[in-house]
Amino acid sequence: MPVKTITCKLRVDAEKAAALDATFDLFSGACNFLSGIAFEKQLFRPVALHREAYYATRAEFQLPSQLTVRAIKVVTDSYTKDRSQRHSFGPRSAVVYDARCFTLHGVSAASLTTIHGRFRFSLAHGGKQRVDLAAGQIGEADLLYRDGNYYLAISVKTLDPPPADTSGGVLGVDLGIVNLATDSEGTRYSGATIKERRRKTERHVRLLQKRGTKSAKRRLKQISGRRARYRRDTNHCIAKTLVATAVVRKKALALENLTGIGQRASTGWNRAAKRELGKWAFADLGAKIAYKAAEAGVPVIVVDPRNTPRTCPSCGYCDKVNRVSQAHFHCLQCGRDDHADWIGALNVAARAEQSGRLLSRLNLPWNGDCSRPGTSHAALAAVGT
Repeated sequence: MPVKTITCKLRVDAEKAAALDATFDLFSGACNFLSGIAFEKQLFRPVALHREAYYATRAEFQLPSQLTVRAIKVVTDSYTKDRSQRHSFGPRSAVVYDARCFTLHGVSAASLTTIHGRFRFSLAHGGKQRVDLAAGQIGEADLLYRDGNYYLAISVKTLDPPPADTSGGVLGVDLGIVNLATDSEGTRYSGATIKERRRKTERHVRLLQKRGTKSAKRRLKQISGRRARYRRDTNHCIAKTLVATAVVRKKALALENLTGIGQRASTGWNRAAKRELGKWAFADLGAKIAYKAAEAGVPVIVVDPRNTPRTCPSCGYCDKVNRVSQAHFHCLQCGRDDHADWIGALNVAARAEQSGRLLSRLNLPWNGDCSRPGTSHAALAAVGT
């Protein structure tokens, strides 16, 4: 079942705000206390850390029982990937709630356990969020603090949509810097306007940083939030259009697996190219495409991006020289001449179709992700190489 996160603003008065602030402080303090014990004694499993530190944590911080349990889970989860150093938690770290300390009342209110008792809060959200909350299965919730406001991020499990018709094949998507995305239908989502806006913003930021006054710092914070919202909105629009195109054309979606692109770019790329690569959230764009596609029932296939802009889709000849420039592709063998990003998208689509046929021959489920464990890595190793 797909899981969505619905973020709702809490309407609070002075009493409720004080209770939430105190809960934030004690919860983060408890997490830091537990983190010290976990790292010192190498207890990275919830049950082991619970046995060792539950009563000591309750005695030290006077947290409600279930919030203490959630703090233990937060700490052990944080050590899942990195156990080389002790982890610390900020004063406004998220407070995690489950069904025992959080209840949703309809779609317009929620009650939360705090250190001063249980309070009921009115939720501020939009129509689509109300529909999602009403239709889904409510899971955990995170209490967040942003710019003086309190938010509740509620996880909701939704029903799997009926699978979309993909008889038309695969729509390949090539991600880039000059063109943020190009699909195999030939549509390009240019980054020129975005690059110009970013250039003006960076110039403004440098002037404010040089000024260094309180008002300049306040303005820098506003610009930072605006830039983040602009990136998210642009990625939402591109993802929505790509998924809608796939539905209309009756095609599956194929994306490049750009995991680790930052590390690969550390060698062989000049400084300007590395800087441009880090200025756009490609992982966020891929995630938005994936979840919007899941909502529409469109399968998403992830393929190896190596040599996609250098390989001729007509004759299969691959050479670095085929890509004459960022935008120009010219095959040395057959003479095909096209836009390089479109060539990349065509090759992404071709590799996805090849992987789909391979999965079919092996009688494996086509789950939309050829990199997922359990889909025969040995068999898929040849795909896209």
